[in-house]
Amino acid sequence: MTGTFYTTQEGPANALALNKDYSQVVIAGRNVFKVFNIKDDEFIEHCNLRVGKNLNLNFSCNDVAWNTIDDTVLATAATNGAVVVWNLNKQGRSKQDHVFNDHTRTVNKVNFHITEASLLISGSQDGTMKCFDLRIKEVVKTFLSNTESVRDVQFSPHNSHIFAAVSENGNVQLWDIRKPDRCVQAYTAHSGPIFACDWHPEMSWLATASRDKTIKVWDLSGNKPTLEHTIHTIASVGHVKWRPQRRYHLASCALVVDCSINVWDIRRPYIPFASFDEHKDVATGVAWKGDPHCFLSTSRDNTLYRHMFSDARRPATKANIQGISLNNKGDIIYACKTNTASILVNNKISGLIRKPSINSDNFHDASSSLHNFTNNKSVPNAFYKCATQYILQGKSLTEMCDHNANVAKSLGKNHVYVVWNIIKILYGNDVNTKINIHEDTLSNTNQNRGGLASNVDQLSTTYENVSIKDTDTPGGACSDDTENEENDGNYLSGLTNLTSYQPGALAPRGDFIFGENELDNEFDRMSSGIGLRVIPVQTNETQDWTLPTEAFPLRHELQDRSPPPEQFPNHISPEINDIQSAVAVEDQPSSLLSVTSIPKLLPWNPTPIIVESLKYHALISDVQTSVSILLVLGDYRPNYNVLDKATQEQWILGYLDQLARYRLWNIATEIIKLSWIPNINQLNQQSTTIHTCCGKCGKPLQRSGWLCDRCHITDTALCGVCHQVVKGLYVWCQGCSHGGHLKHVKQWITKNKYCPTGCGHACEYS
Repeated sequence: MTGTFYTTQEGPANALALNKDYSQVVIAGRNVFKVFNIKDDEFIEHCNLRVGKNLNLNFSCNDVAWNTIDDTVLATAATNGAVVVWNLNKQGRSKQDHVFNDHTRTVNKVNFHITEASLLISGSQDGTMKCFDLRIKEVVKTFLSNTESVRDVQFSPHNSHIFAAVSENGNVQLWDIRKPDRCVQAYTAHSGPIFACDWHPEMSWLATASRDKTIKVWDLSGNKPTLEHTIHTIASVGHVKWRPQRRYHLASCALVVDCSINVWDIRRPYIPFASFDEHKDVATGVAWKGDPHCFLSTSRDNTLYRHMFSDARRPATKANIQGISLNNKGDIIYACKTNTASILVNNKISGLIRKPSINSDNFHDASSSLHNFTNNKSVPNAFYKCATQYILQGKSLTEMCDHNANVAKSLGKNHVYVVWNIIKILYGNDVNTKINIHEDTLSNTNQNRGGLASNVDQLSTTYENVSIKDTDTPGGACSDDTENEENDGNYLSGLTNLTSYQPGALAPRGDFIFGENELDNEFDRMSSGIGLRVIPVQTNETQDWTLPTEAFPLRHELQDRSPPPEQFPNHISPEINDIQSAVAVEDQPSSLLSVTSIPKLLPWNPTPIIVESLKYHALISDVQTSVSILLVLGDYRPNYNVLDKATQEQWILGYLDQLARYRLWNIATEIIKLSWIPNINQLNQQSTTIHTCCGKCGKPLQRSGWLCDRCHITDTALCGVCHQVVKGLYVWCQGCSHGGHLKHVKQWITKNKYCPTGCGHACEYS
């Protein structure tokens, strides 16, 4: 037998079928309908069934089937809802034998019974399956699937009374052809529409192909279907066919993107066993020629191919056998290529080592050595605990920083603990006094209430820097510390009161007081520059502000008073050097000094330093800290001029990816909800719509979740247990479309097997 060959047609074919002895093939499509004889190295056209004067939509075919017993009988599924039977022995140019117009919408699939040549079954877009008897040319059975459309129907080779039907809602139904009133078994196989199915020729396995990019193999030998294997593909799967005489091999072709026909070994579901890349467009049908080494295919590129397995490409031989993986604890696992010969020698296995042939049916064998590197220094589950224990909303910034800092400290993340405390100091609102600093240096029009100047401790430090000690008292300090602390509050009330100030917070330390008038004037000048609001204290006019002499007990009587330090030549007071303007000392009693000038607080913005800290944590793969800080900052968050939007979005997406690895779906949802970036907020709105079905007719409820467009009933949202309207969480069965309150359904399923509505469906809660 020669290799691969093909023939080209005037239009694409949607399906193909082989006769019982595999000597002829029929292809059918919208504009092509031909029968070919299969020779060793070519296709020879036998007849063209698309002839005659009265061409109509009956010739536009979605599917074609060849009778399994009679080589002269064909059946096609037309796009106008007709099922057409063709007889190749009919005299004349037209071979059309009979047309069944019982479906109301497009017919997707037709299939002949395996042992009864007169029985033909069809599946339609109208959600029904019909069994035709070719002897009486009538519909003898109608099966209602309670779904929007039936995509494929296949008779079982193991039980002549059973056939399988797959639907666009992801359900698989098993029917007994003798009992059209109710399906034998139904289950949800995929999360998306199922486009094709195929029975295993030797075992009670059913392969299903879906738009969710998976092929699943179900074991139907027991009372409940069991998922045996799952194959992951790169595109939606449109067709599947088991390879004859090979138990674990399955051929598939995609609906979009992938033009190759892949043959899978279901035991290795992530890479095809063999691939055929001859088609230039997606394939539309596959049929094995009774031989495991030869099959036929059609495509949208207008070609019909015969493929030989000897010409297949083996993707496994090109696969990289080296890899590396990092888990959530910092452990590294590494696989590298090994020398097979040396391994065999070390294991004392002698003999000649031969590389398997590329044309053999054995899967490509490769050997790798595995190395595991454990990170013993990392704190186990530190990421998990931080994610679950951090508070990102609902409290003040100070409270959130304190809480998150304690969480980080308890996990040994001391550097993160320090960062949270710095954020609290710079942006926290635990101190009632606020100093607003404009971000002039960043050309930002918004006010930044943060900054080092917002911390009143800095203001207190400034007061301490301008304090002048009493030169009359030895040591320049009170000898009685207790008295000094008691008088601090009085000194403060003599200065000024900041808005909503708590007494004692700004009390200057040292044995001095400020003059009231001079300080008020300077505060007025300073507050006009930085936005500090000063409210004078209402005090008693008769209050004596003279410092009592008793507060400074003298050790001995001073006979000769030394001149002030300012009178010495070339002498500069250190206190004057520390401030921006000189302090004038008036001629007054030595126990009372005054300050006539206070240094201005220069504006300072900590945002650039915070941004650098966030970038540092992101650089060391700690995006959790960076994102958490950005969320806690809220309105104080750096704008896009300082930290660009793309960087912030990248950090959040990285954090969401890490949360997904830990299956922290609730935390990830909270992050998405709190995000300030529109692209992140929209993640929760993608692929979140699920169409429920009417419990009476099975039609999807597309416009609303409670009104059926077909039945026009409004009781679709009633609970099947309590028969009341469900408001809130609603749970339903994808098999029978009935549901109700989550609590009621859970209680019902624990004690009962079948649906509470009495429809007879065996519902499952998962």
